[in-house]
Amino acid sequence: MPHRSSAESSIDIPRWLRHLPKAELHLHLEGTITPETLVELSRRHDTQPLTLEAARALYVYDDFQHFLLTFKAVSERLRTAGDFEFITDAMLRDLAAQGVVHAEVYISWGILLRFKPQLAIRDVMDAIERARLRAERDYGISLLWIIDAVRHFGVEEAATVFRLAAELRADYPSIAGIGIGGDETGGPARDFQQLYAEARAAGLRLTAHAGESTGPVNGPAEIWAALNIGAERIGHALAAQHDTDLLRVLAERQVPLELNLTSNIRTGCCPSYEQHPLREYFEGGLMITLNSDDPPMFGSNLLNEYVLAQRLFEFSLEQMRELAANSIEASFLPAARKLKLLALVEQYEGVEESVAAAGAGARSTP
Repeated sequence: MPHRSSAESSIDIPRWLRHLPKAELHLHLEGTITPETLVELSRRHDTQPLTLEAARALYVYDDFQHFLLTFKAVSERLRTAGDFEFITDAMLRDLAAQGVVHAEVYISWGILLRFKPQLAIRDVMDAIERARLRAERDYGISLLWIIDAVRHFGVEEAATVFRLAAELRADYPSIAGIGIGGDETGGPARDFQQLYAEARAAGLRLTAHAGESTGPVNGPAEIWAALNIGAERIGHALAAQHDTDLLRVLAERQVPLELNLTSNIRTGCCPSYEQHPLREYFEGGLMITLNSDDPPMFGSNLLNEYVLAQRLFEFSLEQMRELAANSIEASFLPAARKLKLLALVEQYEGVEESVAAAGAGARSTP
C-alpha cells in the first residue's frame, strides 16, 4: 500500500476530505434518523415517548437480521407526511455539512404500502420534495430518489411499488430509479427479472442490493443474478471477492459498486475492516464508490467513510479524488450537472469555496 507523501503529511486530511466534492449513492432515508430525531418522532406519536437512552439502545444490534428489526422499529415512528419532511430536512442539512454535492437516496415505498396504508404516497412525495427543493436552494445540493421495494415481501408487492414509481415519475421527475433491498435469501434477484425489464422500459434506472449478507457461496450468484436482470449499479457487492470471473466482468464493464464499509462490519457481513475487499476492488480496476447506507445506525456518515478508507487502506489524496469522481460518474444525474461536478472534483485543491460552487446549476437537476 502507498504511503503518504511529504506534501500530504502537512495537510489536515479530514478537513481536506470534508471539502472534497462528493456524492452519496447508497443511503436509505429511513436509515438517516438519529436517536435524537427518533425521540422527537416518538414524542409526536407515542403514548409513552422514548427516552434518549432507550432510543440509543435501539441502535445496538448483533447481526444483519437484528439490524432489519432495528430498521423496522425506527421506521414505525414515521406516521405522517410531515415526519418524512422533517427527516429529509435533517438528512440534507447533514449531507451538505459533509461536503456532499449530490445524493441518490432510497425511500422504501414497500414499507409504506404494507405498514402505513393511511399515508398516501403522493402526500409523502410532496413532503420530501419540499425538503429537497429547500436544500437545493439553501445548500446547492442536488438529490434524486431511488424507490425501494422490500425483496422478501415478494414479487407482487414489488410490482406495485415499481409500477407506481413509473406512474408518478411524470409528476416527480426526481424519481430516478428503483431498487430491491432487504433479505436476499427471501427474495432472490432472479425473481424480479420481468419487473426490472418493465421499469427500464418506463425510463427508470436500475439498482439492486446484492452480495451483502449471502456469503461466499450464494453471494456471487446473487450479484450475477442482479447483473442478469439489468442492474446498472450494485449495492454492497461484498461477495464478489469470492469469484474471480465475476471480478473480471465487473472490472471490464465498469459496473459501479456502492460499497458500505462500516455497514458491512456492523451488520456482521464482513468480519473486520482488514478483511474488507475495498482495496482489492480498487486495485483490480473495479469502479467503486464509498457510501454510508444508514449512518446513525452504523455510527459512520459518508465523510467518516472517506476518512476511514483513506486511513485504513492508505489511499493517497489523488486516489480519494478518484473515488469522489467515481461517485459523480456513477450517479444518475443529467450530463450537464454531472460534468459540472466532475470539473469541481478535478479542480479541487482544498479550498472551502470549491464545494459552495457546486450549488450553481443545481436547479437544472430534475
